[in-house]
Amino acid sequence: MSKKRVVAEISLDAIENNIKNMEGLLKRGTRMLAVIKADGYGHGALQIAVRLEQIDSVFGYATATAEEAFKLRNGGIKKPILVLGYTFPDNYEDMIRLSIRPAVFKEETAAQLSEAARAAGKRCKIHIKVDTGMSRIGLPCDDEGVKAAIKIASYDMLDAEGMFTHFARADEDDKTAAKSQFARFNEFADKCRESGLVPEMLHCSNSAAILSIPEANLDLVRAGITMYGLSPSGEEVREPIRLEPAMSLKSTIVYIKDLPAGREISYGGIYKTDKTTRVATIPVGYADGYPRSLSNKGYVLIKGKKAPILGRVCMDQMMVDVSDIPEACEYDEVVLLGNSGGNSITAEDLGALSGRFNYELVCGISDRVPRKYV
Repeated sequence: MSKKRVVAEISLDAIENNIKNMEGLLKRGTRMLAVIKADGYGHGALQIAVRLEQIDSVFGYATATAEEAFKLRNGGIKKPILVLGYTFPDNYEDMIRLSIRPAVFKEETAAQLSEAARAAGKRCKIHIKVDTGMSRIGLPCDDEGVKAAIKIASYDMLDAEGMFTHFARADEDDKTAAKSQFARFNEFADKCRESGLVPEMLHCSNSAAILSIPEANLDLVRAGITMYGLSPSGEEVREPIRLEPAMSLKSTIVYIKDLPAGREISYGGIYKTDKTTRVATIPVGYADGYPRSLSNKGYVLIKGKKAPILGRVCMDQMMVDVSDIPEACEYDEVVLLGNSGGNSITAEDLGALSGRFNYELVCGISDRVPRKYV
């Protein structure tokens, strides 16, 4: 008998299918940056990148940090990699050596990068970040920002390959705010062009905009959560394309017992049986990334049937009610996320019950949960 305590099964076919479905929403010539930050939203960045290396519509990859980019390049990934966040100066030498594109939004950064590139004898491609309303990082979207962009692009060892912004509210039904950001970005880019700065690639669209703001799908789009088959809004909504969740989370029943009425279950005794109850113990807990906030309100699937969580989710274990699943046995499969017997538990379902976001749930599956690629 070979059973796993817990495993996250990742369907690379689902990820590829989601990308191909998104291709149908893009105009001719638009390509994708596959966003694989946070270890591919918990799905495994390197394994995903290896699969996507052969897909023509994927221009390259986007990470949040230089360290994430280094792992990809050192793992054999050849396509372009853009670091979306701030890159610290002690990473510049490796960024240039490994041909990784940094996002630049400070003149100081441009000067230091150019000097590092000169020392390395190798030019550095950059993407200039513009803040059109996220208020996070980026050049101000005004005339001073235009001057700064032109100055950044003027450094002799830098090639301003791209310019981009990020939408703060593209996942909302009302697209007014996102479209206003898009208009500000276009105005900024036009002013840069008038001054001679013409980046090869402009990009604005995140997953939500890819699905719902086609005019914002420019030279590149950044496919993130939709690539993994999840809704950008964090809720169960009807998207214009089919999205197939790529991650399933599975475990095993390790113990079954019958408890009499009046027995408390788990820490704090917040659940007490009101009748004889058949209880199964599952060796998964919040240290694996399963939300403790699902205590007494979540459920798992066993043989396609719902088994409610009883009491608090522990660090490494939880208990569920299998009184209505008499056929349940020790070592049976338990589905915590995914499909079983015609029923399913989605990241959106767990998010609604736990008060968390679907992004958080998949990103939060911890490193001690092995990933199996299927």
